[in-house]
Amino acid sequence: MNADSNWLLLVGIAVGAYLLGSIPFGYILVRLTRGEDVRASGSGNIGATNVARSGGKGLGILTLLLDTFKGWLPVWVVLHLPGMPVANDRQLHVLAAAVALLAVLGHMFTVWLRFKGGKGVATGLGVFLALAPAAVLISVALFAVIFALTRHVSLGSIVAAASFPIILLIREGNIFGPWGMALTTTVAVLVIVRHHQNIGRLVNGTESRFGARKA
Repeated sequence: MNADSNWLLLVGIAVGAYLLGSIPFGYILVRLTRGEDVRASGSGNIGATNVARSGGKGLGILTLLLDTFKGWLPVWVVLHLPGMPVANDRQLHVLAAAVALLAVLGHMFTVWLRFKGGKGVATGLGVFLALAPAAVLISVALFAVIFALTRHVSLGSIVAAASFPIILLIREGNIFGPWGMALTTTVAVLVIVRHHQNIGRLVNGTESRFGARKA
């Protein structure tokens, strides 16, 4: 491919990753099945946890799977589609990390909901699964332990997000290089920042526990 074709391909991949990440599956599922706006109930978030609280566990699980898939797909395509305009494996992983960031930004700032979206946990899980599945397994294990001990989805998500770049650096830092690590760390930091309200409630001891009944 010539230079113009390369740029068109890269722009197409970038736009596609953002738009795919922008699909608000939680909002759509609750609207279609219950005729309600999930943002008007619970935490107001469009992610799987609030969908489960507002629309039932089945819808929550489906939202989790779809939000994960929309993060995984564009990164997987970049890593496996022949003809990517890169010179070596490190550049390929940097490109994949950039696409991962765009997909998560799409979820957090979705064009379909006036650039207001979710916290990016499931979509972040998807992009990380495509980038480094072995590292994700360790982060998910940490999430499971924290959740089992506290019943706080938010705390488990924060710990998992914070741990992933560290685990990735130890296991595959050479493949991603400084730029790839910076991009994946940015994804993790964004997920944590989007939990700022949860962090405040955790500090104050007022964060709700998953499955707890409201008084």
